[in-house]
Amino acid sequence: MKRTWTIIGVSDVPSSFKWYQSLFGLPETAPAHDDWGQILDSDGTVLLCVHAWGVHEHPSLMSPGEATPGNGLLLFFRVDDFDMALKRARALVTRLEEEPHVNPNTQTKEFSLRDPGGYYVTISALSAA
Repeated sequence: MKRTWTIIGVSDVPSSFKWYQSLFGLPETAPAHDDWGQILDSDGTVLLCVHAWGVHEHPSLMSPGEATPGNGLLLFFRVDDFDMALKRARALVTRLEEEPHVNPNTQTKEFSLRDPGGYYVTISALSAA
């Protein structure tokens, strides 16, 4: 089995950590460190890692000034509680980037929003509409 650990640069790890936990309906916990945290699913699978800009000297995580956060990256999550995820998302942002619709390619419902750092996040239903 293989897993991907997507890591995004953020200005405020605890705040971003809490935002993603809220979006996914996960219990609120603190990140492992002030500069690093892993958002974990209920089974322990890593969903996303948040990493403070400019810490640990990772070349691509030095500064959001080097490139627009999220440029060339789409955070795409499939969820088994689409309607609840939509409700949680509407509580987190003032507007969605894309309102709920059925993706003609996957035949699944999805919507998109921006996280606090500007990353584009798409939430898709796990199964077809």
